[in-house]
Amino acid sequence: MISLLDYGAGNVRSVRNAIAKLGFEPIDIRRPADILAADYLIFPGVGAFGAAMQRLDALGYSEPLKAYLAADRPFLGICIGLQSLFEGSEESPGVPGLGLIPGQVRRFADPQLAVPHMGWNGLRPQRAGALLAGLERQRFYFVHSYHAEATAENADWTLAETDYGGAFISAVQRGRVAAVQFHPEKSGAAGLEVLRRFLSGEAVLPAATAGAAVAHEQSHGHPSAIGTRSSQAGPRDAEPTQLAKRVIACLDVRSNDAGDLVVTKGDQYDVRESGGEVRNLGKPVELARRYYEEGADEIAFLNITAFRDFPLADQPMLEVLRRTSENVFVPLTIGGGIRAFTDAEGHAYSALDVAGEYFRSGADKISIGSDAVDTVEAVRARGGGDGSSAIEQIARVYGNQAVVISVDPRRVYVRTPDTTERPAIETAIPGPNGERFCWFQCTVKGGREGRDVDAVELARVCEQLGAGEILLNSIDRDGTGSGFDLELISAVRAAVSIPVIASSGAGEPAHFSEVFACTGAEAALAAGIFHRREVPIAAVKARLRADRIPIRD
Repeated sequence: MISLLDYGAGNVRSVRNAIAKLGFEPIDIRRPADILAADYLIFPGVGAFGAAMQRLDALGYSEPLKAYLAADRPFLGICIGLQSLFEGSEESPGVPGLGLIPGQVRRFADPQLAVPHMGWNGLRPQRAGALLAGLERQRFYFVHSYHAEATAENADWTLAETDYGGAFISAVQRGRVAAVQFHPEKSGAAGLEVLRRFLSGEAVLPAATAGAAVAHEQSHGHPSAIGTRSSQAGPRDAEPTQLAKRVIACLDVRSNDAGDLVVTKGDQYDVRESGGEVRNLGKPVELARRYYEEGADEIAFLNITAFRDFPLADQPMLEVLRRTSENVFVPLTIGGGIRAFTDAEGHAYSALDVAGEYFRSGADKISIGSDAVDTVEAVRARGGGDGSSAIEQIARVYGNQAVVISVDPRRVYVRTPDTTERPAIETAIPGPNGERFCWFQCTVKGGREGRDVDAVELARVCEQLGAGEILLNSIDRDGTGSGFDLELISAVRAAVSIPVIASSGAGEPAHFSEVFACTGAEAALAAGIFHRREVPIAAVKARLRADRIPIRD
């Protein structure tokens, strides 16, 4: 019996779908006694360490979980499921972990790093183990701001390390208890192989038996053996791992005039053809699966008309998420309508309620757009946050990594910087009247309404409120194919310490190399060129590889 410990935080649906994809049928833990009845136990988790531990205590799960672990029964922790095994975390001082592994969980401290550590990174095995054998050259999806620290006291637990401003523990195992910091359910075929090895019992057999099983599979070309070599590099001869740059496929989704959900794409945000009908570039579930199979590192759905409607009544969009997550095992972001609502019957729903439904339907991250602009204006007027914004509420429960801020700026040209209160840059792209300075005005309602907020201020404030990533669009470059707005992206990237996704303007593979080389952005996103097959994802990655930019193959 495979049991899933769902304590109510984040996207557990994807773990459930990954298990089902591998031919197993998980059941959910409903009460404390179910933990001790499990044959195999998986503990996935996202969000804050303290919130997770307090939730385990409140549900009565902590003590039976400790007993299960002490008995050396088959266990796989994921993300917070790994961190919870340690004694405590800097994220939540005074909140004890399960205490199975000596040591502490610490925040990434290098000020030069973007935090969260978000994206595809590799593994450096520290000793042999069936769970990861032969997967040293694969990359796995990480998203976390805190990491388990390797010490002499926990060396007998450490199975693999990963590098990000220094080494951290990315996988542990002793006996039949294992855990990984990355998300196997979001790590494509390599992640599914890790899950298969655990679920089949292969990775929790006695060491000699497990090693023989993996060697047999690899030598006989077993279809699930992904590794390119059967021997594992030791801790001393392995090169440091590198975080890959991400290539993201974006699907702008809206209802057409017949009421069907379609993927569309605008030119400077205009999504209608010359005859007036909504531009239809395909069905969202099928396109998302295609992009996953073609190598997209993430998929983003932006529900571009959601601001008009009550999102919890938008069953077709929720169904798109549910169906996509059944076959797409990379991160999914959903944007559109993530804010407080009151329905037609007078029932009030918070932004946290809306986000929770999206997470339960298969989303890993939610994207906040226009509401972020309103929030920044309110913070400016108040002099600080008060905990009531959607950003703060969602980050507090689901973690910073779950909150993406989607910014829709346009250039506003000025003759001199002192003619505006907003921070202006000197630009290499003069304005229509030869202006040499500009600032980047945030817009709302699909770019139709400008606000007196600049993109740099918005990104900084949203980071302070708890956002974990910036999705930076450009109305000026949208649909032009002329390349990303490097000045805009550089200005925002220099202003924040969270990852930045460059968006709008990509027209050829060289534009991706250019934005990574010139701005330091962690990811780049495109839509139309992928939908119309003008530029395949494989061509983008081939160019990045040729330019020696680290990618996930």
